[in-house]
Amino acid sequence: MGYLARQLAGRTDPALDAGWEEPPSRKGFFTDTSICIGCKACEVACKEWNALPMDGSLDLTGNSYDNTGDLGASTWRHVAFVEQSKDRIEAARESGQRLVDLGMPTVGSPSQAPGVAGSASAKPLSKDGEDLRNPYQNSGGGTPAGYGTLPAPPEHGGPSLGDMLTEKEAVDNGADPLSAGGGLGTTVDGTPMVGPLPEFRWLMASDVCKHCTHAGCLDVCPTGALFRSEHGTVVVQADICNGCGYCVGACPFGVIERRSDDAVSVRGDGHVPDVGVAQKCTLCYDRLSHDQTPACAQTCPTTSIQFGAREDMVTAAQDRVAQLHEQGFTEARLYGANDDDGVGGTGSVFLLLDEPEVYGLPPDPVCATSKLPEMFRVAGWAGTGLLAAAAAAFLGGRR
Repeated sequence: MGYLARQLAGRTDPALDAGWEEPPSRKGFFTDTSICIGCKACEVACKEWNALPMDGSLDLTGNSYDNTGDLGASTWRHVAFVEQSKDRIEAARESGQRLVDLGMPTVGSPSQAPGVAGSASAKPLSKDGEDLRNPYQNSGGGTPAGYGTLPAPPEHGGPSLGDMLTEKEAVDNGADPLSAGGGLGTTVDGTPMVGPLPEFRWLMASDVCKHCTHAGCLDVCPTGALFRSEHGTVVVQADICNGCGYCVGACPFGVIERRSDDAVSVRGDGHVPDVGVAQKCTLCYDRLSHDQTPACAQTCPTTSIQFGAREDMVTAAQDRVAQLHEQGFTEARLYGANDDDGVGGTGSVFLLLDEPEVYGLPPDPVCATSKLPEMFRVAGWAGTGLLAAAAAAFLGGRR
């Protein structure tokens, strides 16, 4: 793929393409939503470090405990709260199982080894005939149901730990797994799953700018206010932005926005900086420049937000998905780890426990500028046709 083509679509090193000589490894986040507790420490740390104003008067939205609502010019980290019933949990698990069965969304030749759903370069899940996802495969038992933490108390709709252990012990001693577990289906490899599904669960996820490999916001900026850093991240220079808003419409994730005068200052003088200027997460570019971890990742108490070389983050995400599949959670899937998607993969990789739309994420994001060659080609043919028609009319008129 040529240089110009790499600028618009496909796999590439964004820092090298931006002209950086011998850049460091590309940096990024891995956000594991399965262990997010919704504490919002990342939101607070982000606002404090970047001195971001408040979003209005902090009125409650009435949408669960999510009172920031979405990412915006003054909210660079947003923790979503999604409430799910047992039916939705079952549907999420079934959709995840279909991805596992299809090997989706791997991209490339059929000779590629299948791996964890969500990545084209995933590690193999078997070795010497042994399925690495399932340590119970030779025990004849089932996999306990859980969500990475202790189950909810029975009075709150969840199974007790004692009941789950009793059921597992019964299966290990030869009891019918389906009757012991309530007929809850199987894990990825077909092992019966033990332990009742909860009647209710929270999905909590800390969203952030994706720092796309092919960033539409960066491509359309007419002033150079957005630039690609040596770490592969996309950064806004507020003093250069003219507030045109082209970047807002070009972002397929709806991340970047212009700051409005509705923001409430947290400064003593009451001043709200950069009103009318496009703002978003910089992946703490100032901290990266001093070999420091971004504020959100450093403050996360559960390591739900991990930071490091993007390649290492993808590997960690693949390993975590394999671990969850091993435990029977087929709903686990990766988002942003596929370098052949519409934005060339993202610097911020997410592990989700349901469809992307549940978290407010587009299922198939596409960088609008990736269609530029096709658009110019069509425009060229249209122009040629108009010239030919004009020439024919002129020559015909002379006769």
